[in-house]
Amino acid sequence: MIADRGGIFRQRLGCKLPITGVKKVIGLSFGPAREISVTSPLEAVSTYFYAKDGNRPFLMRRAFAKDVRLEMVVKTDAISFPSSASGLAAIEEILGRRFANDFENVYTFCLARPTEANRHHFPCHWLVAMSAKNNGVVRVGSGRYDWYFTSDDRCLVEKLTITIDVMQILPTEEIDRIMNWINNLPYPWCGPEEAVRDMPVIDGLAPIARYLEEVRPIPPEC
Repeated sequence: MIADRGGIFRQRLGCKLPITGVKKVIGLSFGPAREISVTSPLEAVSTYFYAKDGNRPFLMRRAFAKDVRLEMVVKTDAISFPSSASGLAAIEEILGRRFANDFENVYTFCLARPTEANRHHFPCHWLVAMSAKNNGVVRVGSGRYDWYFTSDDRCLVEKLTITIDVMQILPTEEIDRIMNWINNLPYPWCGPEEAVRDMPVIDGLAPIARYLEEVRPIPPEC
């Protein structure tokens, strides 16, 4: 499988498409005639990003176990989530439908890729940018994921801890500069150096830049 800017779905086609082309790619990779499941941490996490960012809650069931546990650690007042939830239906509601009701232009990036060493646990930092549907205000944030996978061949997510370390709120007038920067990053896998390299010089992004500059690889739990 060839690495590509578009992640696992576009890798299968050997082409580069914007997120707006995901529907076509998913239609080819995940046809309705057969049941599809993920088989690796990379596929599970990629599926989650396309489900959440693209407002496709049905894809969550291809990445998460039915009894999945979600924990949220929110260290900012700029956004709110429940502290915990259990079950696939709750994941689809909180990280899918409810999230999509509030936000659009969502791009989430993992700042590291999983390897065979992450078959049980994949810790990584993340970057997100999005705009509010009601007023166009832009949010850019960073934090940490801790993904825990089932031990069987399905490699479904059985527990996910999302830590939101920083979340900046920026005025609607900055959406073009921010989204032009974000849209040119390799989605959904992007190193922190690449993320910060062409970041626009905006005062509100300074905490994000500092965070990205301090990001280091996180070893998995044994």
